[in-house]
Amino acid sequence: MSNSQKLVFDIETIGREFKDLDKTSQEYIQINAEKYGRDFEEEKERLGFSPLTGEVVAIGMLNPNSNKGAIYLRGDKPLAEAGLDENIILETGTEKEVLEKFWQAIKNYNTFISFNGRGFDVPFLMVRSAILGVVPTKNLMSNRYLSSQKYDALHIDLLDQLTFYGAVPRKFNMHFWTKAFGIKSPKEDGVTGDDVGRLFKEGKTMEIAQYNLGDLKATQELYEKWEKYINV
Repeated sequence: MSNSQKLVFDIETIGREFKDLDKTSQEYIQINAEKYGRDFEEEKERLGFSPLTGEVVAIGMLNPNSNKGAIYLRGDKPLAEAGLDENIILETGTEKEVLEKFWQAIKNYNTFISFNGRGFDVPFLMVRSAILGVVPTKNLMSNRYLSSQKYDALHIDLLDQLTFYGAVPRKFNMHFWTKAFGIKSPKEDGVTGDDVGRLFKEGKTMEIAQYNLGDLKATQELYEKWEKYINV
């Protein structure tokens, strides 16, 4: 993998407003909350976990070799990049434009690094792209196992790798993995994925970008630990 063009990536999502869903969809969500004993209000807050009820609000990318990258962020006007890493380009656009920028940007890379990217990020990106009429440039879901993946789209999902493709029964989230390896968790700054929807409503998109950048850096450091000590 030493000669590959590598790219760490991560997405942030938000849920649609519950009131904007059609009546049948609203009833379905309410019935399922009751069926599984979940709090209805909390269930409405989880709409951002599905591409059918959620949207992409940010996509971040980081080249682990150059430490340069980009964050594509939902917004209708350019934002000041103050507070972001000087090596990170920040661009804004509609959700469709954000997706288009991402798929075009990754065309020249062949190795992709994520944390739970196969379980969340890529399926979300693929479905949202299809809904909005955007054609992906890479198949990042070609096969779960690295040895069987496409040569031009190797996807190293660190959650798969660190749990040995599920051999470890309890997976844990990134916070646990970063803390175990002495890496700064993105959640240490007080923002979590659950806050992204609120921040977007409040127009605090730079805070979303900062959180996304923290995810990228943590994923990069976790990848370096995996590459040096586990991928032997």
